[in-house]
Amino acid sequence: MNLHGPPGLGRPAHVIDPAAAPAGVALARAQAPQGRMESIVDLIGNTPLVRLRAIEADCLGVELWAKCEFSNPGGSVKDRAALRIIRDALARGDLKAGMRLIDSTSGNTGIAYSMVGAALGVPITLVLPENVSAPRKQVSRAFGTELVFSDPMEGSDGAIVHARRVVDENPGIYYYPNQYANDSNWLAHYHGTGPEIWAQTQGRVTHFVTGVGTSGTIIGTARRLHELGDVQCIAVQPDDAMHGLEGLKHIPSSIVPPIYDETVPDETLWMPTEEGWDMAERLAKHEALFVGHSAGANVAGALRIGKRLASAGQTGVVVTVLCDRGDRYFAPLRWEKHYVW
Repeated sequence: MNLHGPPGLGRPAHVIDPAAAPAGVALARAQAPQGRMESIVDLIGNTPLVRLRAIEADCLGVELWAKCEFSNPGGSVKDRAALRIIRDALARGDLKAGMRLIDSTSGNTGIAYSMVGAALGVPITLVLPENVSAPRKQVSRAFGTELVFSDPMEGSDGAIVHARRVVDENPGIYYYPNQYANDSNWLAHYHGTGPEIWAQTQGRVTHFVTGVGTSGTIIGTARRLHELGDVQCIAVQPDDAMHGLEGLKHIPSSIVPPIYDETVPDETLWMPTEEGWDMAERLAKHEALFVGHSAGANVAGALRIGKRLASAGQTGVVVTVLCDRGDRYFAPLRWEKHYVW
């Protein structure tokens, strides 16, 4: 399998060995006493897998499992990519002393960059749509991150264009990793999420379902699971350009992430906003999992696959991703310094 996709697609000048995990990560974990880490970033990854017993009642004979990515220290699946991107850039010498890392984000990657940057001593500047939820803005600022806002009507694509303009106007000041075109993004899941799912299900996983944002999670995880076994990997996309599933991309109407390879997912499910939102509410009420709407869309997609298998009289082990917590979308209150208590 071509792990880089078509020629020129998100491929850097240097050659990447997908089999080579980030240097020092496994060694650091192996040497540290159980329950003790040298840095907060060593807590990223190895997230729990939880069974969705109430939801899977709708697809008898099929198991539904979800990867609890909200248990990462930064609170979302994006911790994985942010850590890999920064560590790889430091190792290559692309991110030099005195430079600021700048990238566009719809929120979760920004928090992840901010947390990892604070831990590793890397200053961060984020470009994000002005209408991103207030908690995401304020959590990023709490880590000392500089925020630059783009036109809310232009969404994540507008943030990408704005970030590029800032970099072009200030040569030598910023390192711009561009998470949408950075192989370290999908490699974080190729070396992390994919092998973890395989191990946690003891190789029983039959289907993997997750949404497309930067596409790092689906591309990296699917590539690894395809190598490990006969696993069907399904992408979830919003069914409309003007959707309400924050963090997910409607690829036909968006700037296509260069790391996205449409040949990697075995299928794409088109998800209405209402279906994702309804499932997020259902997860809170019936599974005690208070998660965001993109996580709701992922589980809704997994349930569709489960129902399809059940209606055909088949069994299966369907795994999806809980990207973040629902409290990411609440008004912040005490974090706002101008409040009087």
